[in-house]
Amino acid sequence: MSEKPVLYRKRLIPSECIRLDSDEILLRSERLLVTRWKTIRPKKDLSRGSSCYLLEKGWKVSRFLDHSGSLICWYCDIIDYTYDAGTDTYVFTDLLADVLLYPSGEVRVVDLDEVAQAMEEGLLSPAQAVCCLRRLDGLLREVYAGSLLPALEEYWPE
Repeated sequence: MSEKPVLYRKRLIPSECIRLDSDEILLRSERLLVTRWKTIRPKKDLSRGSSCYLLEKGWKVSRFLDHSGSLICWYCDIIDYTYDAGTDTYVFTDLLADVLLYPSGEVRVVDLDEVAQAMEEGLLSPAQAVCCLRRLDGLLREVYAGSLLPALEEYWPE
């Protein structure tokens, strides 16, 4: 493993694959990758954040911060990934379903319509959709049990 792996974020809707050159790697193991980043495209409220890629579970849990550094929400992506050891490259594919966790305790599951659209358009295979739903179920079980965020607390940078 090199000091700084190459990271890509691949989206199906809209179709794009972006190299995440400015992401700072804070921690890397076989099961976990933690990054700190600034938004790729400037947003009104969102300025920066950090992400924990839970490789075995197929989740990317991101902490979204506003311009003053206050927490907006935790944004949980259901992902799949490939890793090329020869080039030390990760390609993280967004499987579309997302869960937003707000400081108030509100939980929102979003973008399931995009999962359906991607299946209709042949962008997501039935096997990928099954994988997405199983990973979503596992994530929601941890969210509702209250165990997800405490387990990640030590990984969030200051």
